[in-house]
Amino acid sequence: MDHHFVGIPELTGVPRVAVVIDVMRAFTVAAWAFSRGVERIVLAPTESEALALKEGHPGWLALKDGAPAAGFDAVNSPGLLRSRDFTGRTLVQKTTAGTVGALAVADAPLVLCASFVVAGPTARFLRTEGSGPVTFVVTGEEGRADEDLACAEYIGRSLAGGDVEAAPYLHRARTSRAAADLAAGLRSGYHPDDVELCLEVDRFPFAMVARQEESLTVLRPVAVPGVPSGPR
Repeated sequence: MDHHFVGIPELTGVPRVAVVIDVMRAFTVAAWAFSRGVERIVLAPTESEALALKEGHPGWLALKDGAPAAGFDAVNSPGLLRSRDFTGRTLVQKTTAGTVGALAVADAPLVLCASFVVAGPTARFLRTEGSGPVTFVVTGEEGRADEDLACAEYIGRSLAGGDVEAAPYLHRARTSRAAADLAAGLRSGYHPDDVELCLEVDRFPFAMVARQEESLTVLRPVAVPGVPSGPR
């Protein structure tokens, strides 16, 4: 299957199949949110829109990048999210890169959001459901974030089937600028375990598919048959 890698500024036209990558941390957080019971995630274009959606829908929760802020129920940190109970809730998510990338390709016939924690299921889903060349949207650092590019390349290699050694790709992510910034506490809304939680390959047995639902871009988990749960 053909595939190529672009940053958000390089997107032109509407791809047939888009996989939007944000390892540190939006789509690791999204996967953790689903594992903690979230039913669906609504991707918001701005923080004000996220709060407006929450206000207009009683029971919805809102999540953002950075430090805790009035009106938001959670921050973009898997370490801070993993002990929460969100059973049956709808979560509105707005982040700096991941949600921006997903909304930029929201009109594509097939959109998946991914990180290392759902890499294997994402590749397996694409092998069974994908129809056409895959555009990997590398969201961090305008397409230059090595943790996102490494994850995209790992999924791309996995599309052919067979075992792909994850260690070289994880090493690139672990030594990336984003990982260094997180480890140094340079990003607000951070837990000391965040980097390691972002590097657990195939922690979850589902892919995450974004579709249009009543004018909203909604992310939902999709179980992928034959994929065992738990990190590799």
